[in-house]
Amino acid sequence: MLLTIRSLTKTFPGTKALDGVDFELAAGEVHALLGENGAGKSTLIKCLTGAFVRDAGVIMLEGEKISPSSTSEAQELGIGTVYQEVNLLTNLTVAQNLTFGNEPLRFGMVDRRAQLRQAEKMLEGYKLDIDVSRDLSTYSVAIRQIIAIARAVALSGKVLILDEPTASLDAREVETLFAVVRDLRDKGLGIVFVSHFLDQVFDLTDRVTVLRNGQNVITERTADLDRVQLIEHMLGHALKDDVVGHAKTHKAGGEWPELLKFDGFGRRGHIDPFDLSVGEGEVLGLAGLLGSGRTESAELMFGLAAAQNGAARDANGVLDLSSPRKAIAAGFGFAPEERKEDGIIADLSVPENIALAMQARRGWARPIPRAEQLRLAEAYIEKLDIRTSGPEQPVGDLSGGNQQKVVLARWLAMNPRFLILDEPTRGIDVGAHAEILRLIKQVTAEGMSILIISSELDELIAVADRVIVVRDRRHVAELTGSEITTDTIVRAIAAPDRDMTEVLA
Repeated sequence: MLLTIRSLTKTFPGTKALDGVDFELAAGEVHALLGENGAGKSTLIKCLTGAFVRDAGVIMLEGEKISPSSTSEAQELGIGTVYQEVNLLTNLTVAQNLTFGNEPLRFGMVDRRAQLRQAEKMLEGYKLDIDVSRDLSTYSVAIRQIIAIARAVALSGKVLILDEPTASLDAREVETLFAVVRDLRDKGLGIVFVSHFLDQVFDLTDRVTVLRNGQNVITERTADLDRVQLIEHMLGHALKDDVVGHAKTHKAGGEWPELLKFDGFGRRGHIDPFDLSVGEGEVLGLAGLLGSGRTESAELMFGLAAAQNGAARDANGVLDLSSPRKAIAAGFGFAPEERKEDGIIADLSVPENIALAMQARRGWARPIPRAEQLRLAEAYIEKLDIRTSGPEQPVGDLSGGNQQKVVLARWLAMNPRFLILDEPTRGIDVGAHAEILRLIKQVTAEGMSILIISSELDELIAVADRVIVVRDRRHVAELTGSEITTDTIVRAIAAPDRDMTEVLA
């Protein structure tokens, strides 16, 4: 066995993150590591890569005990990691990123020609036809992921850990990445694959290990599991129907009292002018490929970018959405896609993060009393099942799914009339995913209107009353009722404008 972990244990104040976990990885295997947020996956990876010091247990690599005390030491032993947020420097060239810390020198200076040759050699076999002298920032996220993998393999070469590597990729980019992973597997690497996308787990992996509450649940061959079994192992109980799938009766258009109307709303270079009405209690979905203009539409509505064309109106007239502060004053909320960068303040506590939007609307001259912050936080910790060691825990210490729940709690506490959710279930576990979709249904039944952006078409079909298709920074189709199907959405995304009538026929 290439990698063997026995009885791995790690405790933090008030939390036993890992409780005697066992894990094995064979050479030439892709092994999925699954579990809900907070199950212990990230802690196991950090213990394995030297970011955390384990309390107990044994790690063996090729039959030898190892105890890496840093990520660089783990790399030297042969263990490399590529994370969801690629840890490369976009302001440097591809060659500089690939050779960083191991640059070829001549007369004490970096030999640029040798550096380019070294980088090109490192990318051999990855089927990338790119100019390694260009800045990394000029390439797509998918290419950056492959470059990060090439660097990790070159530095380590035995074990490769992929932590949510496909979260920001579209279907074509995922398949490109998987071709690389399969090739590395065939060359004898052991690959640990962490993902919340179950389709990808079944498509790519050879075995699955599930963790729950810091303990092993199962290790099985992927081919011997079905989706429902796997989800039940992750949750620890029989699956309710609304976790496996969500049935929705899609109404025809125009069945909601109009709450908001955007007329010719747009910004040059951001999103072309669009017309859009929002019904009271309606769920609007935005569908499209990455970079199509989905997020740009949301940013314009929330004032993160000021509209240069058109106007937004409600029953009382024109709305000023020139800034987020003005949008909040108009009763808008926005949970962004990049929760770590744009959604949370990692060093602040759960109550402080939840109270941020209410405090902004109230004004900083009238601070919300601490006792009120705690009452609010405790209510949403219970309501959304936010898993924390206590309300004073810094949000940055929570798992990704629980951070997402804190961001949602912030806006729900403000009770906006129009809430924009950009990829609200990205990178979160199955249970939290189901809770968020149920919550959307609950708050819209109470009259809140929601705009949801999602790369998961099944998710949009599950909750949206109307779906707006965005392509090339333009709103190109509006689907209602029986039109809201995976096939119709995909064809609308792909079809030239002249074919839209045929798509919707």
